[in-house]
Amino acid sequence: MRRLSHYLRALEGFDRNGGGTVSSEELASKGHTTAAQVRKDLSHFGSFGKRGLGYGVSELVDRLRAILGVDRAWRVVLVGAGRIGSALFEYPDFKARGYDCVAVLDSDPHKIGAKWGNTTIRDTAELEAVVVREQIDLVVLAVPAVAAQEVTDRAVRAGIKGILNFAPVRLKVPAQVPVEDVNLVMELEALSFRITRGGASE
Repeated sequence: MRRLSHYLRALEGFDRNGGGTVSSEELASKGHTTAAQVRKDLSHFGSFGKRGLGYGVSELVDRLRAILGVDRAWRVVLVGAGRIGSALFEYPDFKARGYDCVAVLDSDPHKIGAKWGNTTIRDTAELEAVVVREQIDLVVLAVPAVAAQEVTDRAVRAGIKGILNFAPVRLKVPAQVPVEDVNLVMELEALSFRITRGGASE
């Protein structure tokens, strides 16, 4: 999946530069993989391109956007208006990719009622009502570990479809609710491990 995201970004670059077709070798160089891996990855989702002619850039952009689910708008609630939450809310690529943060929630009385742009921070107690009223698809969870599971349980019961979790804890969710964990300390540990091992990937 992450390689598909790399391919999509590369293809969008080719598209902006007027590229009509692209080879698997060109995609591989942008995605830091091999041409064989590109062809194998794409083959999981059907037939793409023609041997000797490459892939049509615009067509493949559209297909990858559909595969990755970024050909539609996603309504997002951000739970946690701390430093991480603030940085995520300000990140411009989310909206550009179709992830529209329509609500921000926090439990801190000093933050509730404050304005972030045109968005008013609401009480976390309103979570279920916000999910239903705003037709929320996804939750971005930027709360302390001690609160993460309770917020998750409430969001799941309210009907959210997926969670991006920045809390340093593994969440328990039903099988039909995917969770993506983002642990910045673990990412740094992985980086320091690779440096210590001379650049080894694992």
